[in-house]
Amino acid sequence: MSAQELLAWALSTYGKDLALCTSFQKEGMVLLDMAVKIDPSVRVFTLDTGRLPEETYQIIELVRRLYKVEVEVVCPDPGEVAEVVKAHGPNLFYRGVELRKLCCEVRKVRPLERKLATLRAYVVGLRRDQNPARTAIPDVDTSGPVVKISPLASWTAEQVEAYLLEHNVPMHALYGRGYASIGCDPCTRPVWPGEDARSGRWWWEQDVPKECGIHFTPDGRVQRSQVPLC
Repeated sequence: MSAQELLAWALSTYGKDLALCTSFQKEGMVLLDMAVKIDPSVRVFTLDTGRLPEETYQIIELVRRLYKVEVEVVCPDPGEVAEVVKAHGPNLFYRGVELRKLCCEVRKVRPLERKLATLRAYVVGLRRDQNPARTAIPDVDTSGPVVKISPLASWTAEQVEAYLLEHNVPMHALYGRGYASIGCDPCTRPVWPGEDARSGRWWWEQDVPKECGIHFTPDGRVQRSQVPLC
């Protein structure tokens, strides 16, 4: 099936028990545009870590106005965040990979797990050519308790760009400032010519997988990581 056909199948099969998970990067905006055209009442949610750049909040508001969809904003547990900040400080991620994973666990992984517990299926914008860890992504992953659907798994970056241009889809403002992959504000920077797109994420880390844990474990398995809180 094409991406649109797979998305239409998913929306028809799971109805309101399915939601599109997006951080409003290019792939997520492609899927959002496709999904709204198939079903204007499609559910959309995003993870607000509490450390997002202002430009991400701006595109959330733009999406609300332009696509007339309610964006379900999922936040971390304030108590868990307070516990980690008290123990390790607000910018713990700069001090080591394990502390960075802990921050991602509290601000991303656990909120996502809580949200997915309310769903039967969700849609994500993963592509197989984004990095070596993602080459085995299935279009439909039924290995977990919630079905994970990746309609753009076989797409190239060029196909994503072509769709955005053809359908006049709005893009995150940080792309115009040299960003290639956008996450939390303190953990993301622009990339320079010749650098890999993921090099702008956690740029102070060297020779480690550039993943936050919501899709892949540190050893590259296609599942979410689990990190002890403290």
